[in-house]
Amino acid sequence: MPISRHCHWHRSYYMFRQRAFRPAFARGLSTWTPRTPIRTGIYGAVFALSAGLFTIYYLDARSAIHRYVFAPLLRYTLDPETGHRLAVQVLKTGLGPRDPVIDDTRLKSELWGQDISNPVGLAAGFDKNGEAIDGLFNLGFSWVEIGSVTPKPQFGNPRPRVFHLPDDSGLINRYGFPSEGHAAVLSRLRARVPRFPDDHGAAFRAGSVLAVNLGKNKESAAESIEDFVAGVRTFGPYSDVLVVNVSSPNTPGLRGLQNRDLLEALLAGVTLAREQLPLSMRKPKLVLKIAPDLTEDQLVEIAAVIEKTSIDGVIVSNTTIQRPSDLVDPNKSETGGLSGAPLKQYSLAALRTLRANLPARIPLIGCGGIFTGADALDYAKAGASLVQVYTGFGYDGAGACRRIKDQLVDELAKEGLTWGEVVKKAVLELSSKRGRQIEREVGETSLQQLIAEAEELGRLLDQLAEREL
Repeated sequence: MPISRHCHWHRSYYMFRQRAFRPAFARGLSTWTPRTPIRTGIYGAVFALSAGLFTIYYLDARSAIHRYVFAPLLRYTLDPETGHRLAVQVLKTGLGPRDPVIDDTRLKSELWGQDISNPVGLAAGFDKNGEAIDGLFNLGFSWVEIGSVTPKPQFGNPRPRVFHLPDDSGLINRYGFPSEGHAAVLSRLRARVPRFPDDHGAAFRAGSVLAVNLGKNKESAAESIEDFVAGVRTFGPYSDVLVVNVSSPNTPGLRGLQNRDLLEALLAGVTLAREQLPLSMRKPKLVLKIAPDLTEDQLVEIAAVIEKTSIDGVIVSNTTIQRPSDLVDPNKSETGGLSGAPLKQYSLAALRTLRANLPARIPLIGCGGIFTGADALDYAKAGASLVQVYTGFGYDGAGACRRIKDQLVDELAKEGLTWGEVVKKAVLELSSKRGRQIEREVGETSLQQLIAEAEELGRLLDQLAEREL
């Protein structure tokens, strides 16, 4: 057989075997019809529409997916600290969800003569290093507090150091002030400053407040106040409020600064540091954050110290080292500060005691166990001007602030009152009687001085008129 005919025969036999023994699915593929431009366009449009709708849904903090999918997913698939860190990173990108609703007028609050859009703020501890400030404001919080920030960078306590108590709606942490330090946080705050600053303070948003929580390095001497003084000098120009945190249970010796002599020295030092800020710089408010574990006598003593200083307010309170007998979660025995629902009873009790021993001019901010609008209203009725959330935000997700505000509007509507009216009534009724008497006397003295000055001015004008005649 000639070579050409032999090659042709082999080629024909090979093609026959390919057709005969080719798998069925492969033969089916040969019948596939290429996509037409119209079909491709339809698929693309459907995909784009679906992606757009999901984006709109995701960006709305009220969407159920944030509460019932994302929050539980982080809680049950990651360890608490990793989940926390991931949430901060998402909000840091600017691609986090947002509160799309304008705050109801019933929620309007006032603090130090400044209008606040709503009374719900975020406590320190979530954004420790000032990475996600604007992402948090986007969720609807009126007060965002970063920190605690220590002068030098420090790692904090060894991991694990955060524990969920889902059966008790609580959390135990022993972070120990992990911080990137003053320099790193300061650079982020400076980067936020717009080229043409407005008159909305350090938050750069109307009706909002940016606070920096000042911590203390673990290696610093227990009685030293220098870390706090350094914090005032560093962050004074870049914050609306500086929070002097002497109440964390996770830094040895820190709570000792709540004792009378040391507290007097501390408050004198930070107020002097504020006064020494250059005139061209903004002067932040100074707020003291206390523990809920103080006795009534200790709270009365702290109130007496505060009243003699220029401190502008008090946050009540930090986490507790107490363990209620009704805790059931297996993590209840972990060492650290307990927050969430079990904290509310201790924080409210401390706030009521402090309110009864401070004059009305010194506002209190309630913090501890706030999950609902009713919880927030309980604090207002105890004399708190604003409230802060932390653990409730972690459990309920991005929409927690909006849900609390909506529930609070409903609660206020039932009573026919606004937040401001509830607070004003409580503060006037519950504040120190001695403080009210002092303020009344000061007011009367001021009025008498004005009258005397007006009379003296009148006499001078009469004398001047007689001379001209």
